[in-house]
Amino acid sequence: MAKLTRRQFGIVTGLTGVLAAFPIPLLAQTGGTLGRIRETGTVTVGTEAAFPPFEFVDESGQIVGYGKDILDVIVSELGVELRQLDLPWQGILPGLLAGNFDFVATTVGVNEERASRYAYTAPIANGQPYALTRAGEAFEDEDAMAGLRVGTQLASSTEPIARALNDRLTAEGEGFADLLLYTAFTDCYVALATGEIDVVIQSLPSLATLVRDRPDAFEIGAPIETGVQWTYLCWVTRPEDTDLRDFISVVIFKMRDDGRLYELQEKWFGFRMEIPHDGYLPEGAL
Repeated sequence: MAKLTRRQFGIVTGLTGVLAAFPIPLLAQTGGTLGRIRETGTVTVGTEAAFPPFEFVDESGQIVGYGKDILDVIVSELGVELRQLDLPWQGILPGLLAGNFDFVATTVGVNEERASRYAYTAPIANGQPYALTRAGEAFEDEDAMAGLRVGTQLASSTEPIARALNDRLTAEGEGFADLLLYTAFTDCYVALATGEIDVVIQSLPSLATLVRDRPDAFEIGAPIETGVQWTYLCWVTRPEDTDLRDFISVVIFKMRDDGRLYELQEKWFGFRMEIPHDGYLPEGAL
């Protein structure tokens, strides 16, 4: 069962008040989203600032991270002011379609279902999922997860991957002992450290930085085979806002080509991830 931290409970209960600040949905305004952003001089984005090192809140209360550094460049290229909403992940994609903000500036894993409903930007990272265990308990084959208690984030791109693996293992003899879904990956890490679960399924970039900072507590184990090639992490816009999506993608590719994107990867992850120009979305994607 998903669990809320005290801070996340406050965000959820305060969400009604945040959305009430938009008596007229952003989507309803005329001129298209990109045009309206330029006309009003403000861009509003939805972020889950509980996904380090992509987006998280530092000790001063500011949202920082790899994604925030990229966002700052995009906002600068737009020449507007930024309004960044820190929201629970489970409300971000529905909130985008409801017109509560202009685009999602938090990592969204690529899958076929989402690619038919949202317009993906250029990728900012490789999101290959891996198994995270406590230090000294790592394994090299995903089949070793049979009989273990597994955790991942509710409604994340890794939830269907975890379910598919559990189904396969069950068909072959023994599935997970349990699959627990949490509101944020940070909750998954706490559950793993305290022994509530045995494994966390999460994307490699986030796990690599976690293990780098906590090698005494955690260890990366087997890669989780997804059966598809689309393992990249991107941002998304509404399907009708392809001009805004394309603007964001142009900036990301420019940062890749001049080296700034890889410098940020070194800063936040300690390694580089190649960013492809195409082939990162399934056929028929928006």
